[in-house]
Amino acid sequence: MKTSEIRQKFLSFFESKGHQVVPSSPLIPANDPTLLFTNAGMVQFKDVFTGKETRAYTRAVSSQRCVRAGGKHNDLENVGYTARHHTFFEMLGNFSFGDYFKRDAIMYAWELLTQVYGLPSDKLWVTVYEEDDEAYDIWANEVNVPKDRIVRIGDNKGARYASDNFWQMADTGPCGPCSEIFYDHGPDVWGGPPGSPDEDGDRYIEIWNLVFMQFERDAQGNMNPLPSPCVDTGMGLERIAAVLQHVHSNYEIDLFQALIKAAARETNTADLGNNSLKVIADHIRACSFLVIDGVIPSNEGRGYVLRRIVRRALRHGHKLGQSGLFFHKLVADLVQQMGDAYPELAAQQARVEQVLRQEESRFSETLENGMKILEGALAGLKEEEVLDGQTLFTLYDTYGFPVDLTADICRERKVGVDLSGFEQAMARQREQARAAGKFKAVEGLTYEGVDTRFEGYEHLQAQGKITALYVDGSVVNEIEAGQDAIAVLDITPFYAESGGQVGDAGLLETDSALFEVHDTQKVQPQVFGHHGRLKQGRLAVGDSVRATVDAVRRARTMRNHSATHLLHKALRDVLGDHVQQRGSLVDHEKTRFDFAHDAPVSAKEIVEIEQIVNAQVLENKAVAAQLMSYDDAVQGGAVALFGEKYGDEVRVLDIGFSRELCGGTHVSRTGDIGLFKVVSEGGVAAGVRRIEAITGDNAVNWVQQTQATLQNAAGQLKTQPVELGQRISMLQGQLKAAEAEVQRLQQKLASSAGNDLLSQAIELNGGGRLLVGQLAGVEAKALRGMVDDMKQRLKSGIVLLATVDGDKISLVAGVTNDLTDKVKAGDLVGLVAGQVGGKGGGRPDMAMGGGTEVQALPKALESVEAWVRERVA
Repeated sequence: MKTSEIRQKFLSFFESKGHQVVPSSPLIPANDPTLLFTNAGMVQFKDVFTGKETRAYTRAVSSQRCVRAGGKHNDLENVGYTARHHTFFEMLGNFSFGDYFKRDAIMYAWELLTQVYGLPSDKLWVTVYEEDDEAYDIWANEVNVPKDRIVRIGDNKGARYASDNFWQMADTGPCGPCSEIFYDHGPDVWGGPPGSPDEDGDRYIEIWNLVFMQFERDAQGNMNPLPSPCVDTGMGLERIAAVLQHVHSNYEIDLFQALIKAAARETNTADLGNNSLKVIADHIRACSFLVIDGVIPSNEGRGYVLRRIVRRALRHGHKLGQSGLFFHKLVADLVQQMGDAYPELAAQQARVEQVLRQEESRFSETLENGMKILEGALAGLKEEEVLDGQTLFTLYDTYGFPVDLTADICRERKVGVDLSGFEQAMARQREQARAAGKFKAVEGLTYEGVDTRFEGYEHLQAQGKITALYVDGSVVNEIEAGQDAIAVLDITPFYAESGGQVGDAGLLETDSALFEVHDTQKVQPQVFGHHGRLKQGRLAVGDSVRATVDAVRRARTMRNHSATHLLHKALRDVLGDHVQQRGSLVDHEKTRFDFAHDAPVSAKEIVEIEQIVNAQVLENKAVAAQLMSYDDAVQGGAVALFGEKYGDEVRVLDIGFSRELCGGTHVSRTGDIGLFKVVSEGGVAAGVRRIEAITGDNAVNWVQQTQATLQNAAGQLKTQPVELGQRISMLQGQLKAAEAEVQRLQQKLASSAGNDLLSQAIELNGGGRLLVGQLAGVEAKALRGMVDDMKQRLKSGIVLLATVDGDKISLVAGVTNDLTDKVKAGDLVGLVAGQVGGKGGGRPDMAMGGGTEVQALPKALESVEAWVRERVA
C-alpha cells in the first residue's frame, strides 16, 4: 500500500463515520502566537477545544502537514541519525468536539488498523493512563485485547516519562488521559514493551495516540470534568506507512525512497543507504512546504529556521562531493510524490524552485570557504575536545553557518562545542534581534462576559453597555478621569484591529463621562477592547455608553483598505500569479503592502499598476460583501490572504475586479477611493517587496505638494515644469564641459610645473638623478601622473613629490626600474610620511602616502637627499 493510498484510506474511513474532511492548515499557525510552526494536527482546532470557536461540524478528520524544526519543538538535530525523526511530517488525525468519546475513538482506531489496513491484531499493544479504568475496560472487554498487551502507564509504573499517558495543553486548561497503540516488530528487533526498562528499543513502535480531553485543570491544580469531553488523535503517516510496507525505517517507505533516489541522482551518489541522502530527502519536504506557506529565508524567526534547514541540506550535499547547485532540482520529484495530495505544491513549483535556488546560490559561495575554516579548526582537536565559541561565532557571522550546523558537523567528529562562548559573542546581536513573532494583542486579560456584537459595517454610532474594564492588565469595576483603561462593550461600531487594518478611534460618552478611544484591539476573537483615557467623569461596568467612531479617520482607513485589494490584484496582473501577500498595514494615512516578488518593481511597472487601480476607481463599481462557506468562497475565486485564520463561514468582498476574503471595513463604491498613488517601493527581506500607497485627500495633498516642489525647482532654474528635465540635462552638459576644462587646465598647470621641477633635479654619484619637490595648487590625484611623467623624462631617477591641502599632506614617490634594487619607492615614501605624522607604502616603483603635520614637511623633504645618496653611492 503506497503512502498516498494510506493517507486517502484514513480520510475516507473517517468520512464514512460522519467526519468532516478538513484540509491541512498552513505551517504558520494563525491562532497560536506561542508556536513557531504548526506541529500537530490539533493546532488548527485549538480554539474549538478551548471553547473560543465553534464549527458547523462536531467530527473532523485531517492529514495535517507539520514542522518540528525550531523553538521548543525541534527534531532537526536528529534527522539523519534516527529511523523516525523528521523536520516535516504528516499527522493523520480524527477529532470529536463534544460528540463521541473514548469508546467510539477506540473502536474506530481498532477497526481502521485491523480491518482497513489489515494489521494482525496480535501485533498490536496498547497503553492507558494508570487511573483510566474506563479506557482499560473498553480495550480489554470490548475490543478483547489480551490483558498482557495492555499496559497502564503512570507515575509509579517505572515509565521514563511519567506524563506519557496524560496530555495537557498548558499548566491550566483542557487536559486528559491518553491511550497509545504500539506495533510489535517482533523478537528479531531489540527492545521491550512500553513501560518496561527496555522500552527505548525499536521493537515496539508507537503508531497512534488517542487523547481524551475530559478535564479542566484550574490554577490550584484541581481537575474539573469538562461539560463536553473531546477527542484528539494523531498518527504519523510516515510511521504507519513503514509498518504497512513492512520496513523498519521511515526512510525506507516508497515516498522517501523516491526522494532519496532523486538526491542520489543530483549528488552522483551510488550508496542509497548514505545518511546524507536521508537528510536531503527529509529537508526538501520541509523547505518546499515552508516556502509554499509564505516563509522566505532570512536571519530571524521562521525565515531563519528555513535558512538553517536549507544550509544543512547543502552541507550534506557538499559532504557527498556535490559543489554545484542541486537542492532546488528535487522540487520536481517532490511534486511527483505529493502534488496530488497537495495541489498547492504543484501550482507553486516554479516559485519554490526559484526561492531555494536563490538561497542555494547565496550559501554555495561561502560554504567551501567556511568548511575550510572549520576543517582547519577541527584538525587541531581530538575526540571529546571542544570547539571554541569564537570559531562558532566567526562561522556564523562571516560564513552564515547556523550554530547547529557547525554542532552537527562537530558531532560527527565526536567534538563538543562551546555554546556559552558563542552566546557571549552573540550577546549584542541577540539583544538587537527581533524576537520571532511579535504579536500586537491583549495578553493576559481574563474575560468571561458576552461576545461583542460589531455593528460597524452599517453604523458609526451605537449604544452599548460596558461589560468589563481593565487598568494595567487588572480587572476593575470603575475608572476615574485621567486613567488609561481598556473598556469592553457588548455592542460597538468600533472595528478591532485585524487583517492588517488598524483599530478605530473615537469616543465613548455618557451624560457625565467622556472616554477618548485611541485604539481598538481584540481581547478574544469576538471580544473588542477599546483602549483610551477617561477625560472626564466616571465610568463603571454596566454603564450604557454612546460609542461614536471618528468618521474622518475611518473613511480614510476604508479608502486605503479598499485600495489595498485593488493593488493586490493589479500586482498579480502586472508581475505574475506568484505574487502573494506577505503582510499589510492599513491605517488612515496609507496602505503598506508586503508581497512575494524577487526583483524591484520598475518605474514602468508602477505606472501600469497605478493606471490599473485608478481605472477601477473611475468605474465607480459598487462594493459587495457576502457570507458563504470557506470552500465555496475559494472555489468561487476568492483569494485567501497569507497568515490569516478563517472559519467555516467567511466574508467574501468584491471590489472592482478583486475578490478576497476580508472582514475589514470598506468603501461603498470604488469611486469613493478618489485617487490612488504609489509613493514608495523597496525590499524588506529576501524575496519580499513593500509598496506604500495613499488615497483620497492624502493622495491629492501629495500631488499638490509635489507640484509645488516642481514649480519651485522650475523657478530656480528659470524654466517651466514641463521643461524641467530638458533644463537639467542642459545644465548637466554644461557642468561636464566645465569639469573637462578644469581638468585640461590642471594638466597644463602640472606640465608647466613639471618643466620647472625638472631643472631642480640633482645628479647622483651612482648614476641617475633625484627630484624632490613640493607643489602648490595641484590636486593630490594629479601627483601620481606627474611622478610618472618625471620618471619618463629623467629616464633614470628617483622622484618624490608632495602637496598640501589644508592640514592634509599627500605624498607620491617613484623610482625607475634600473634603480629599484637600490631604492624602493615604498621605503622612500614611508621615510617622509613617518616624519609628518602619517604612513605610506606601495610597489618598488610607485608608492603613495600622507600625513597631517604640515610644519614638519620642509625638514622631512630635506632629509631625502642624504637618505637616497647613502643607498645609491
